[in-house]
Amino acid sequence: MALSHSLLLDGEHIIISVRTHIKVLFARFGIALLVAIAGGATALLIGGRNETVGWWTAGITFVAVLVIVVPPLVRWFSWTYTLTNVRLIEQSGVVRRTGRVIPLSRVNDVSFEKDLNDRILGCGTLIVHDASEQAGLRLIDIPKIETFHKTISSLVLKAHGQGVGPGISAKDAETKPMAPDGDV
Repeated sequence: MALSHSLLLDGEHIIISVRTHIKVLFARFGIALLVAIAGGATALLIGGRNETVGWWTAGITFVAVLVIVVPPLVRWFSWTYTLTNVRLIEQSGVVRRTGRVIPLSRVNDVSFEKDLNDRILGCGTLIVHDASEQAGLRLIDIPKIETFHKTISSLVLKAHGQGVGPGISAKDAETKPMAPDGDV
């Protein structure tokens, strides 16, 4: 469920649209696999003595696996982070859609965090602070975090009129402080 093109502003286009890293589903899939193995073994053992109870056990196991796997899978599929040339958009939910939009011109700080697992899997958490009273937006488990961070930082600098260009080196663009109102 990426951002619908009908929700884009005039002149706005999608740069990157991602979901959280698939690692958020690893634990649930592992639990579901253990439940399936235990339920299958139980159904086979009981099914040898009482076929009806064996089928009921298999059915209950199947429903349990669905309950364990489907809700987090739907939540993962419906939660997206979209970076456009104008704003950063977080959307989530299937029945009740919620979201947060941060115009890039209002972003004050962009940073990221990666623990050892994140470094191995190539993901991380992006923290975006804007000029509002709300807490910073934490985009958790973003795949290819360095690329996302580099892209949003570049777009934020451009939105503040500090983009890397003929008069500004890449190093100056990274270290030059931004005024709170976006003026240079």
